[in-house]
Amino acid sequence: MSEEHLVEPVVRLPGDRPAGQPCPSRPAEVREAVLRAVAERCLATRTPCDTEALSDALLVASELTTNAILHGGGVTGFEVDVDGPGVLLSVSDRSDALPVAVPPVDGEGRRRPGGHGWPIVCRLARDVQVSDLPTGGKRITALVSLV
Repeated sequence: MSEEHLVEPVVRLPGDRPAGQPCPSRPAEVREAVLRAVAERCLATRTPCDTEALSDALLVASELTTNAILHGGGVTGFEVDVDGPGVLLSVSDRSDALPVAVPPVDGEGRRRPGGHGWPIVCRLARDVQVSDLPTGGKRITALVSLV
């Protein structure tokens, strides 16, 4: 396997982290972990980083984290891998409920606040998967292209 296709987790799920290292659980912490992972990969492979693609990955990471906080009972796990031309982001939360897109207006025609996060994730990610966790809750994994 060539070096550009190795998968190296930069931030691991709770059971894989060294003792005392907290899981990123706020959007700013998650964005920092994504920036660090992409920068390390670009440096290691001596490839330029597409700033627009990186912005998409940061937005997806932020939206997944925010949704876990607002709708999923909080972030229980986070992982970021840079594999070849993409960033694989996984955010876990306590809720078994599947994410849904909410119409921008209610039944009476009034605009609703929010409701943009999940559609943003689905639009910017090349692949999105939702999986149940054995201990309850779910993990949402999104692959965002870096090219």
